[in-house]
Amino acid sequence: MPEEEALKERSAARLAERLDASPPWPADCPVPMLPVAQLYLRDIPLLRPPGQTDLLQILWCPYDHEPDYKPSTALFWRSAAAVVDILATPPEPYEANYPGYVPEPCVLAPEAITEYPDSLDLSPEMRLMVEDRSRWQAAGVGVDSAYGDHPRDFYDCELADAPGWKVGGWPPWGRTDPYRRYCTVCDVQMVPLLTIASFEWDGDEGRSWAPCEDQAVAYAAHYAGQDPSQPTAVEVGSTDNMQLYVCPTSPEHPHTDLIQ
Repeated sequence: MPEEEALKERSAARLAERLDASPPWPADCPVPMLPVAQLYLRDIPLLRPPGQTDLLQILWCPYDHEPDYKPSTALFWRSAAAVVDILATPPEPYEANYPGYVPEPCVLAPEAITEYPDSLDLSPEMRLMVEDRSRWQAAGVGVDSAYGDHPRDFYDCELADAPGWKVGGWPPWGRTDPYRRYCTVCDVQMVPLLTIASFEWDGDEGRSWAPCEDQAVAYAAHYAGQDPSQPTAVEVGSTDNMQLYVCPTSPEHPHTDLIQ
């Protein structure tokens, strides 16, 4: 609608002005961390929060931090009933390394889906099986002709590690081979908590992951307004994903992250 588009344009203009402006004096004043996601146990049972908490709030700093030059993240497990004095508007940064580090507010619509591990997470025997086109044909699966003689690509793009923001799930390897993360406190192998994605789906491959209500715009040549595959306007790395990992023994142990 014209009013909504005008509001988005004014909001984008104000953000551009803030990011171009210098921080107030003194220059080393504290920078507020920005809200990235707020997840309730009632909506996402996979959270498995510690104790009696039922709310997870994830924040990050809109600057690249050494040694990996990515936003520094913080997790807060809370009880929703104990949250009072809610801010009408979250703090806004005076500057950020990139506009993609300033999330666009939006409402989540959690959906449970089935996905399979990336082919890099499969055993060598299973990897050979998904590369065998005759097995797909015998199973009656119509491998898209666009994948030609590479059914493994069909598996990775259409069935494995769903793209987009997600709780839990399989890691989207690609930048590196599978890289296990271990808790610095108890040495247990960590598990994925949340994937912060640059896109919900991307390019010609992977558009089948778009929600039913977004299928039309996903396959359209052009669309008006904000990109439906990037509702948060977040962009990490070179249109990559930041995956947060937590200790399955105790979510209160220090978390870690990985860019893929």
